[in-house]
Amino acid sequence: MGTLPDVRVPGASVADWQALLDLVRAKGWACRYQEGETVLPVPRAEVALSPPADGEPATLRVRPAAGMLAIFRFHSEDEIDFDVDLREVRGQKRFDLFCGFLRDIGRHVGRPVLMGPEGDPGRPVLGFDVEADRVVLLAEPPQAPDLSPGGPGSG
Repeated sequence: MGTLPDVRVPGASVADWQALLDLVRAKGWACRYQEGETVLPVPRAEVALSPPADGEPATLRVRPAAGMLAIFRFHSEDEIDFDVDLREVRGQKRFDLFCGFLRDIGRHVGRPVLMGPEGDPGRPVLGFDVEADRVVLLAEPPQAPDLSPGGPGSG
């Protein structure tokens, strides 16, 4: 998985986007909303989802913790889409903060939050499970090749 995996909330609506914006405000997370290069106050979801004049989707940069950035892109009202940099999630404490962020989003919108490899969001590997009410591993990590003499990966 690349350093910028795709994270998404499928089956979303304008109301779910608004719930996300309300969550950012309620949590007091630092954020910056932009349309192109122009920084603006965070609008209501229906405004953010309207294509800006330059055709670029609006973005919302959210810092749920110091040194951790999530970039939300207002591409479509039916899917909340964002990226995170995995280099900012190293170590157990940072991973726990990240999982808490996914959990907060999933609980607030009442939908799964799925993280998959960059460019391949259809293969989620980690996500918030609404029924389990926790972040769960959705795919087994790849197995290291067997490099022992005579093993299948030995040549």
